[in-house]
Amino acid sequence: MSSEVFDRLSERYDAWFDSPQGTRVFAAEVECLERLLPPDRAGWVEVGVGTGRFASALKIAEGVDPSRSMIRKAAGLGISTREARAENLPYAKHSLDGILLVVTLCFLDEPEKALQECARALKVGGHLLVGLVPAESAWGRFYRTQGRQGHPFYSAARFYTCEATKRLAAAAGFEYVGGAGTLPMGPGEDMSDIPVMDGVDDRYGFAAMLFRVPPGKENGG
Repeated sequence: MSSEVFDRLSERYDAWFDSPQGTRVFAAEVECLERLLPPDRAGWVEVGVGTGRFASALKIAEGVDPSRSMIRKAAGLGISTREARAENLPYAKHSLDGILLVVTLCFLDEPEKALQECARALKVGGHLLVGLVPAESAWGRFYRTQGRQGHPFYSAARFYTCEATKRLAAAAGFEYVGGAGTLPMGPGEDMSDIPVMDGVDDRYGFAAMLFRVPPGKENGG
């Protein structure tokens, strides 16, 4: 997806997180991701850092994104940023301990290439933490409907099931470690109490999936 849309509408994208619903959803998603992150996040980078909300909340100090407008906002939160695409990361082979990829996979033109790049940049034993909206969840169906109606962000998005995500990651050389999920309710339903569970379920509106580069699966580059 072109970064031009995010450059042009970065304020609109960011504003949702400040709404009452967005604030509660964001907190649940952060808790979900926290379950799978190590205490020490030195050597971690968020790919598709956007405005930096997740990186800041999860104490990840560096991020990349193709949208110049968005990374200016991320830099304002104290995150070290680089303008780059997921399909062409500015990192040396086996140089990173971990990569965070949150609600980014669905916007990538070449997800297979992006995951191969993540594997190349990660050390052996390094981790990739993917956060996504499962395609068949109530939220995934809602966003797909919005996309068909011309929504500026979701019209170009391609959502994946948890199993499809595992297959994409496996093809890039990753092994699945574990997951967590949240948002069992759909948009517009009561969100006064949003549970977070271990394991992933396509019925939940957000899934966090942890992968690693196993020994013997070193990627070239």
